[in-house]
Amino acid sequence: MKRNLYEEDHELFREVASEFNVREVAPDYEQWDREHMMDRKVWTAAGEQGLLGLAVPEEFGGAEMPDYRFRAVLDEEFAKANHLAVGLAFHLHDDMVLPHILAYGTDEQKQRWLPDMVSGERVTSIAMTEPGAGSDLRGVRTKAVQDGGDWLISGQKTFIGNGISGDAALVLARTDGSSGRGSSDSFSLFMVDKGEGYTPGRQLDKMGLRASDTTELFFDKVRVPAENLIGGQGQGLRYAAEQLPQGRLAIAVASSAVARQAYDTAVAYTKERNAFGERVIDFQNTRFVLADVLAEVEATESYVDNAIRAFNEGQLDTASAARVKLFASERVKSITDRCLQLHGGYGYMLEYPIAQAFLAVRLLSIFGGTSEIMRDVVGRSIAGK
Repeated sequence: MKRNLYEEDHELFREVASEFNVREVAPDYEQWDREHMMDRKVWTAAGEQGLLGLAVPEEFGGAEMPDYRFRAVLDEEFAKANHLAVGLAFHLHDDMVLPHILAYGTDEQKQRWLPDMVSGERVTSIAMTEPGAGSDLRGVRTKAVQDGGDWLISGQKTFIGNGISGDAALVLARTDGSSGRGSSDSFSLFMVDKGEGYTPGRQLDKMGLRASDTTELFFDKVRVPAENLIGGQGQGLRYAAEQLPQGRLAIAVASSAVARQAYDTAVAYTKERNAFGERVIDFQNTRFVLADVLAEVEATESYVDNAIRAFNEGQLDTASAARVKLFASERVKSITDRCLQLHGGYGYMLEYPIAQAFLAVRLLSIFGGTSEIMRDVVGRSIAGK
C-alpha cells in the first residue's frame, strides 16, 4: 500500500537525516554501544544540521517546523541505520522536555534555554520517575521547599535517559509540603541545572538501546532559582498530562519505523540465505510469516500516519494517543520476534541488527506509560470516566 503521508520537503529533510546518520553516527555507534554513552559531539552535530528542536520558533533559534512528519522522517532514518538509541535520546530532549517549555515557559525562559537546546549545546532529560513512582506520578516524593527567593530540591529519580550526559533535567517535585500520595495540585515542574547537590548515580545496565545513557539522579538540597519554575506552582501533573499525547505519539512513530525496518531486513535475509538447497524465502512457512508481518506493518503505518495528521491538526487527545501507542508498541514486539525467528541462529547474534532491534523494542510498551496503563486510559474513555 502506498503511503501518502510525506511531501517533497519531508523527503529533502530525509536526505539530511540519512547523511547525518552516515557521517556523524555510524562510525562511532558500536563504541557508544559498548560504553553505554553517546559522544556529546553528536548533539552539536545534530544541532548544526537542524535536527533538534524542529518546533522551536525562529526567534528562539529554531526552524519553526511543528509539522510532526519531520520528526517521523528522522525516526525512520534512525531505524534504517539501526541507530535506535540516538533516536530515543533525541526523543527525550525534543518530545518530552521541549513541549513543556514551549507551552508553559515564559519568554525569558525560552530565550534562556531554547537556543542552546536547538544547537545541541544544552542536552536535557526528563526526571519524573522514581523508585517508588513510575506510571503513578502522584507517588512522587521528591520535594521542593521554598528558601527565600529560591527552591531547595531533594529526592531521587531513576531510569533517567541522558541523565549522565545531559546538562539539565525537567524535574517533577512536590511543592505542597505534604507526604504520601499527592493530589492533583501537589506537584510542580522545574528546570534544574547540574550543580552542587545534583548527582548522577550509577549507569544502569539496560538490555537494549545501550548507546544512550540511563541513570539514577540524586538531588540533595539543590538550589533552584524561582525563575526556573515552569508555569504555575501546583500545575506539574496537569502540564505532564497535557503533553502526554506528543510523547506517546513519538513512541508509536518509533514503533512503526522499527517494524518496517524489521520486515525489510527479514525479507532481504531470507532471499539471501539458503537452506536444504533453497532460499529460505522459498519455503511456504517463510512466505506465510512475511505475509502476516507485512499486513501488520502496513496497518501500523496507516494507524500511526493518521495519528500524526491528527496531532498536526491539534486533534490527538490523550485517549487517542494511548490507543495508537498501545497498538504500535505491542505490534512491533511481535513483528521483531517473528523476523528474528526467520534469521535462525544468526538472529540471536547481537552483531545482526534484528537482534538489537528485538532488545530495543521491548522498552516501547513500557516507556511513556505501560501497555496496561494505556489499556486503562482507553477503557476509562470508553466508559466515560
